Amino acid sequence: MKNTFGDNLAITIFGESHGEYIGVVLDGLAPGIEVNDETIRSMLELRRPAGRISTTRVEMDEYRIVSGVFEGRTTGTALTIIIPNTVQRSKDYSKTRPIPRPGHADYTAYAKYHGFEDYRGGGHFSGRITAAIVAAGGIVMPALNKKGIYIGSHIKRCAGVNDRDFNDYLEDIDTLSSSSFAVLDSDAKEEMISRAEAAAREGDSVGGILETAIIGLPAGLGEPWFDSIESRLSHAMFGIPAVKGIEFGAGFDMVDARGSEYNDPFRMNGDRVVTTTNNNGGINGGITNGMPVLMRLAVKPTPSIYKKQESVNMFEGVNADLVIEGRHDPAIIHRARIVADSLVAVVIYDIMAGRYGTDYFAGSKEDK
Repeated sequence: MKNTFGDNLAITIFGESHGEYIGVVLDGLAPGIEVNDETIRSMLELRRPAGRISTTRVEMDEYRIVSGVFEGRTTGTALTIIIPNTVQRSKDYSKTRPIPRPGHADYTAYAKYHGFEDYRGGGHFSGRITAAIVAAGGIVMPALNKKGIYIGSHIKRCAGVNDRDFNDYLEDIDTLSSSSFAVLDSDAKEEMISRAEAAAREGDSVGGILETAIIGLPAGLGEPWFDSIESRLSHAMFGIPAVKGIEFGAGFDMVDARGSEYNDPFRMNGDRVVTTTNNNGGINGGITNGMPVLMRLAVKPTPSIYKKQESVNMFEGVNADLVIEGRHDPAIIHRARIVADSLVAVVIYDIMAGRYGTDYFAGSKEDK
């Protein structure tokens, strides 16, 4: 029953949706990393609900860093961030306590924790906890940026509408960094939102695909077999609520192709080895080859919907129908993308610290 991930940089999340606080501990950060409140707040803002396709529960996420930072820099000891919950409405969940929501973790949490779990708002399984992950990303992401590593995700597909592919990676990532609905094609954005709003009016929800690019990684990161780049990223990404699938590079689109179509030819670009295509998503044998790492996540439709659904009464052992109350997102993909970016940043930091040493990201006195 652990909530920690990582080796050289370990991230631990804690809290429940309707508890007093949620939070995160980052253990293993190098000393001297600059901590910028503006960066953390701007990233949390990208996760916050917005518009008719989001929940009406809007938390201000007034976080506090209670350890591991002194005079604006990391100390090298465990960094702890707490975020208060301030707008809970627990009564929305008490009436349907015995009846688990289809597609949600209500039943499996009851089975695992024997009824002692905090069920309100999904408890520890709630997407609310991802705010803590984003706050952690606000610490780690700038450290990667200083090493020339940039991470960005866009909504590749939502409600049956496709966005364009990445073109100029650095320019596109910069554009996405300030977008509350991270789409590269404005026409696709409008249609996605329109279809999500239509689903919301019917008491339903939509899902989609997030596409993430990681640029600036050197060749040689990752281990063969069980600690490959794909393995480590996949392990972390499946910790994000609603993620049900992952692929790298061309992924499943190339399963019926031939090797001559799928292989990425190597060429020299000055003194640098590059590939002329990137069907393998910047990874060969579980190890980075220096090209952009490209990853896609399947995000399922939000399970909390307002339509009547079939369920059971766990306490009485009978079938039951369920109509939920409360405040729920008809789409979460636009909020999930900054969560993906943040968790990717933590994984990449962890891998690079293992490769180059835990002081690789350390600041210097000249930085002060």
